[in-house]
Amino acid sequence: MSKVRQDPVLLSPLILTAFIAVLEGLTPPEMPIARLLPAVPALAAALWPVVPTLVLGLVCLSGLAAYAVLSSDHPTLFSAGAVGAVTVAAAYASHLRLQREGTLTEVRTVADATQKVLLRLIPPRVGPLEIASLYLTATPHARVGGDFYALADTRYGIRLIIGDVRGKGLPALAVAAAVLGSFREAAYEATDLTQLAKRLETTLLRDDAAALAQGDPAELFATAALVEIPHGGSHVTIFSCGHPPPLRGRNGSIAILDTDDPAPPLNLGGGLLTTPSRPRRFALQSGDHLLLYTDGVSETRDAAGAFFPLDAWAQKQLTTPPRQALSNLHQALLDHSGDNLNDDIAAIAILRTS
Repeated sequence: MSKVRQDPVLLSPLILTAFIAVLEGLTPPEMPIARLLPAVPALAAALWPVVPTLVLGLVCLSGLAAYAVLSSDHPTLFSAGAVGAVTVAAAYASHLRLQREGTLTEVRTVADATQKVLLRLIPPRVGPLEIASLYLTATPHARVGGDFYALADTRYGIRLIIGDVRGKGLPALAVAAAVLGSFREAAYEATDLTQLAKRLETTLLRDDAAALAQGDPAELFATAALVEIPHGGSHVTIFSCGHPPPLRGRNGSIAILDTDDPAPPLNLGGGLLTTPSRPRRFALQSGDHLLLYTDGVSETRDAAGAFFPLDAWAQKQLTTPPRQALSNLHQALLDHSGDNLNDDIAAIAILRTS
């Protein structure tokens, strides 16, 4: 009963049966409306389990057979036979549908578990920070894509990573898993963000070497932004590996926190991260907002091909609590794209409360 309340479409086979019965009673005998009854079990197979489908088909079959015998309408017996044949086929189709739905449920369960392992929930509050995250995949029904993020509360401060693997499918997912696994270990050990970035680079180089030895030269790279916010003090340190710069909101004004000399993306060119690159420090005072995002946000296009006006949106919206800000961002992206988000999207909104 609860399922019917949630989805009244489940009643459509019964409604169709009643509709055909009423038409049969209102139309002259030369209009054999009852011959439409085979459509009833066929519709039921798409919505109902096997037993209810069989029961409804048998009810239709019995009704037609009784009518044919009582009225001596022998052609109606052929319609009854058609209902019987369709009912048997419909029951089998319902059985196959339920098997496939069960398989899909198992796949989604595995995907949900994968998402929980890779993208662990970021707590809503860590130290002086109020935090919220947003994750959307471009592939329908997918749970995890090529974008990634993570947080570690370390002795050096609160460290975050947000990034985007350049590639798709399982190889991109493997790169994201490698980066996140390395970050969750190295974030507690690396003395600064430069050393942390090199640790991530080393992990991807090793993974590529192992994949190449197995004949799978994927060689995917990832952009990433590493962020460190001390528990005390009033600043944020950012190390960019070819990633879009974060935005800082303060009293309705927006600043783009762009580093002077960003490093190349992780694993691009086999160790280019060894070239000199320095993190940059920016002020982050109590009441300031911070938005980290992947290019799926800034490169969302409308029907005319125009990019999403992130700066203008941030100036108006990056003043609300993080959860509300990301909810508004999600809706704004859907409105701008016409409900056609064609790239993975990840974002983290932060409010420094003290």
